[in-house]
Amino acid sequence: MTIATAAAVAFVVYSCSGKLKQAKSLNLDETPVQTVENMFSVQSTNGALESRVEAPLMEKYEKDTATIDVFPKGIAVYGYKADGSLESVIISDKARHIKSKRRRDDIWIATGNVSVQNVINQQTLESDTLYWDQAKGEIYTHAYVRMYSSDGFMQGYGMHSDDRARNAIIHRPFNSYGFISRDTTSVKVDSVNFIGPFPKK
Repeated sequence: MTIATAAAVAFVVYSCSGKLKQAKSLNLDETPVQTVENMFSVQSTNGALESRVEAPLMEKYEKDTATIDVFPKGIAVYGYKADGSLESVIISDKARHIKSKRRRDDIWIATGNVSVQNVINQQTLESDTLYWDQAKGEIYTHAYVRMYSSDGFMQGYGMHSDDRARNAIIHRPFNSYGFISRDTTSVKVDSVNFIGPFPKK
């Protein structure tokens, strides 16, 4: 074996050894098993659209106890009524979906400028953190939350609602106010109990 051949073999062995050290140092728990860009997902039952999820980036991680989907660039979730009309929209800067392998837990965690809008009720919730228990069909938070609606403004700490934000309740409200409107020109007529013509003036 010549000196050049020996040097070449030594270089190859050293290079492989260096790559093996890099591979050993790789933490598989922090490495996504799947990456999806411009994700678009729909969920339906018997052909009826229930929800739609959109995200610029999704990273899937496999842990011993759970599968975790991470949305580092934000997420938008759209909920639909049985007739196909849009009912709710959830938007946040970041999100995680944690599905337990041992229990029936199926939790979404949205963080950063979280907005929950019920299109039907014209109601908007805003918070920094929101939890969505998909199995139970409910959303909640322990953080500060604001709620805007045609009835007024509410704020406080802690909120609980169904996942379409139909019946949101703020647990510890403060400095809230409501709008009271009354049309003084309106005339109510009891058509069921009305007897005879209106009297002439």
